[in-house]
Amino acid sequence: MEAVKYENGIRYILHGVYYLPDLSLPEQEYYNIGKHGMLRKAYLEKHRKALYINLLITCKLYEHLHEVDIIATRMVEQIIRAIAEADGTGEHLKATDQMRWAGLMNNYRHCAEELVLRDVVYK
Repeated sequence: MEAVKYENGIRYILHGVYYLPDLSLPEQEYYNIGKHGMLRKAYLEKHRKALYINLLITCKLYEHLHEVDIIATRMVEQIIRAIAEADGTGEHLKATDQMRWAGLMNNYRHCAEELVLRDVVYK
């Protein structure tokens, strides 16, 4: 059994002959983080270090990354649908000219990704 003592609201654990503070983080819920969440994490680590450390210390980093990932993914899907509808790319084109339809949809996806990266991930 390990010896534990509390002093000034801090928990100390006996290691050998020394009492060391128990500095473990509380249990936190981990989320599945996709592409946009990982890009956001890399951006925060490199360019917004204070925000990254604050989110990490308050155990809100993974929740934040999960939210960013969900928002970004939904925005990409909405933008693709809006561009395809405005451009008239629909099921009729998919049935008649699949290669053109696939090329257009890839183009729409890349455009949507660029918008979302700029407005959500790297903000």
